[in-house]
Amino acid sequence: MESSSAEVRPLPLRRAGECPYRPSTAMTELREQSPVAKVLCPTGIEAWLVTGYDQVQEVLRDSHRFSSRSGQFGHVLANQPPDAPMVEGAFHRLDGAEHLRYRRVLAPAITTPRRIEQFRVMVQDIVNDQVDTLAAGPVDLHVAYSRPVASTVLATLIDVPAEEHVLFQQAAETLFDDTVDRKTFLDAMIAVTGSVRALVQARRDEPGEDVVSVLIERAQAGDQPLTETELVNMIVGFVLAGLDTMATTLSYALVLLLERHAEFTALRDDPTLIPGAVEEIVRYLSNGSGTLRVATVDTEIGGVPIAAGEYVIAGAHAANHDPSRFTDPEVLDLRRERNPHIGFGDGAHQCVAQQLARLELIATLDTLTRRIPTLRLAEPFEHIEFKYGTPMGGPVSLPVTWDAIHPRGYGQ
Repeated sequence: MESSSAEVRPLPLRRAGECPYRPSTAMTELREQSPVAKVLCPTGIEAWLVTGYDQVQEVLRDSHRFSSRSGQFGHVLANQPPDAPMVEGAFHRLDGAEHLRYRRVLAPAITTPRRIEQFRVMVQDIVNDQVDTLAAGPVDLHVAYSRPVASTVLATLIDVPAEEHVLFQQAAETLFDDTVDRKTFLDAMIAVTGSVRALVQARRDEPGEDVVSVLIERAQAGDQPLTETELVNMIVGFVLAGLDTMATTLSYALVLLLERHAEFTALRDDPTLIPGAVEEIVRYLSNGSGTLRVATVDTEIGGVPIAAGEYVIAGAHAANHDPSRFTDPEVLDLRRERNPHIGFGDGAHQCVAQQLARLELIATLDTLTRRIPTLRLAEPFEHIEFKYGTPMGGPVSLPVTWDAIHPRGYGQ
């Protein structure tokens, strides 16, 4: 099958001056014309951009036709090219049984009901601890709250020594930075890999109840035990993928609510809205650059022929704003009842830590609305700088202030 000789347009990412939350105007217009269109990406590759909800879901769910071996972000990050050599343990670039081999080790260590309940207590303690450090405003809440909460949660999860938290945070920030060259990116990965390798060895000598100890045990089970390198790289990938992503998501959610302060107040007045509000916020803000895949066979999507070897971008953000699936998708509706969003992905590669992410968002919104009910932006919204053209959008900083912070347990 030959692919269509469609017009090639620039990948319609959000640009400065556009609404920092919704898909770009150009992407919305493109989706209205056709759910599949040929685009030229910032890294120079051509790809098929898929923006309709049904079509994006089809791409993400069919790893036989649309492989993850290209990596997720080679269309926007030059330091992670889709033809980069495969690394042992890079399970995010594997499909089928190869991917499942890792997923069966990782998922039970962080997704069982017992684990989730343990994490719920841990996350709430970390959130309260971080709020206790906020002495007086104004502060940059991204630096003073979101980043330390996200890094402390994941570092506690795998029991990383406190002095190495910064190392992990810095490495995570290179993961989604389009200004970081390939060498700097690889150097950061090497440093973190060495730290995790030492951590794995320490847990082999003295196992505990932490996630790494559980992973070591599970990695040896089954017909194909993971090698040391596979295990270490799997842990590195899991931790780094979640660090800056979670920090950005926390700040992104907060600036969204503080710009619409009535919504922040609504959550303060009725905390039962928070779990549903989290789902709506994830739908509204989900990844704006899309997830890269590569066609493994001659196929078609949305009636458009796609040849084997061509790249495909699953535009989940556009899909989550598709009016054929969501009523008034451009409206942030914290009481939305039916919300089948794909903000955590879909199919075999759906975010393995999504329940942990929900815990962090719920604890953040519950604690900040309750303990700092006067939290507000310290600068006009128009002055806040946002990241554009990267896999993870969001505010570069989040200047806030408040009148008073209530003690732990207030309002519970």
